[in-house]
Amino acid sequence: MSKLIYWVHTSVDGHIDGPNGEFDWTEMGPELSAYGDEVHATVGTFLYGRVVWEMMSSYWPTADQISDHPHDLKFASIWRSTPKVVFSSTLKDADWNTRIISGDLAEEVAELKRQAGKDLLLNGGSRLASALTELGLIDEYNIMVHPVVLGGGKPLFLPQKERIGLRLSGTRTFDSRTVLLRYDRP
Repeated sequence: MSKLIYWVHTSVDGHIDGPNGEFDWTEMGPELSAYGDEVHATVGTFLYGRVVWEMMSSYWPTADQISDHPHDLKFASIWRSTPKVVFSSTLKDADWNTRIISGDLAEEVAELKRQAGKDLLLNGGSRLASALTELGLIDEYNIMVHPVVLGGGKPLFLPQKERIGLRLSGTRTFDSRTVLLRYDRP
């Protein structure tokens, strides 16, 4: 069975975007990008909620044509070629090797984990990640903490019905600025 990994960038004060929805505060330095390459090598499918999908699909299809950042140049082709699943009850169409799922979240994700072969990577977002956490379907959390206090925005996790204990499985510092907190479900 495949593992579901949640990859998310957060501020020190626990927000995944700024008070006005801005996401201009993350920095993909060479070490963090190399770690991303390691994770992507184990992944066969990217998972998104609608909001993150719309952000990703507005940039990554042509990122290597409009950016000269080494991370963007390398990841754009990975993003285009990797199969993607978007969980949404409102999205009707999606390009770039993407399937939309609007059925029962627990059943659909459990089936993806059974069929996938390689791991699944949930990118960003708090709503879908919170729902999957509550259902016990996320196996590993890769939380990238960036050295910024945003003072508001979407929280890393939405309120949960119950406390959920995690086990710290690793930490790492990238580019002398970003800290990885990696957790597993016990």
